[in-house]
Amino acid sequence: MIRTGKKFSKPEMSRVINGDVILDAGPDKPELFRLDHLLVEQNKEYNRSTLQTFIKSGFVEVDGKIVKKPNTKVEKNAKIVLNAPKNTKKLEKLEVIFEDENVLVVDKPAGLLSMAKGEYCPEATLEDYGLLVHRLDRDTSGVVILAKNEETQKMLRKQFQDRKTHKTYYAIVEGRPKLDEAMIDLPIARNLKHPTTFQVEAGGKPSETYYKVLKTNDKYSLLELKPITGRTHQLRVHLKYIGTPILGDRVYSEKKSNTRLFLHAHSLEITIPGSPDNIRKTFIAKTPKEFESVL
Repeated sequence: MIRTGKKFSKPEMSRVINGDVILDAGPDKPELFRLDHLLVEQNKEYNRSTLQTFIKSGFVEVDGKIVKKPNTKVEKNAKIVLNAPKNTKKLEKLEVIFEDENVLVVDKPAGLLSMAKGEYCPEATLEDYGLLVHRLDRDTSGVVILAKNEETQKMLRKQFQDRKTHKTYYAIVEGRPKLDEAMIDLPIARNLKHPTTFQVEAGGKPSETYYKVLKTNDKYSLLELKPITGRTHQLRVHLKYIGTPILGDRVYSEKKSNTRLFLHAHSLEITIPGSPDNIRKTFIAKTPKEFESVL
């Protein structure tokens, strides 16, 4: 049975129901509004998400007092002060693998974000060093190529989209795969119960990962990985599915760990702009010392 309810003919009544506006409770009580909504009206240079982050971080004062809840109800004529933080990012020196007038290739350390989340990001990201072409997860280390101009960025991105790049990763996994060498051909889809994660699922996007065991002590194994496709979290999802999750994976491994994610982008083969013809190059980032210590 389908029930139909009345639709509000007055938009302002809908805003009251949602808690955005509180109606006057009497002649002496003024109309109140959500703090984040008022900030949006007063600060057009920021979006609502960024302003909510500012509020939660203690950068907003209402009548001289710091308020940290975006849904706080305040009067429209209240004195609202936004103490927007200045850019205090500290850019660490990255290890440069290659550089010319068009590209910068670096060895990304584990822990460095690839791109900012929202307008306000207090920490450095790869975007602070150049134009982003491709991404690595925060906890993944290794080869990353950045562009120095938009024309180069477009050219490099097209190679990734057309699968004309060749990437090799190293990973230390828990246990040992049943086969020492194989192609994992399993579709991947977003996990709707946990939207920031992915899982093997029929009907998902085709995903292929070649792997080879390089070294093992049965407790842990060092694998060489060559993704044919480039799905988000592909390597981590595929390795979990075959029963050998990556060591230190706090999302896809059931074992709790305080170590880093042992996934490293070892090499990248790609064509870069050159004169007179474009040049095919392979860039390599040396294996981190912590990989050697595990095995």
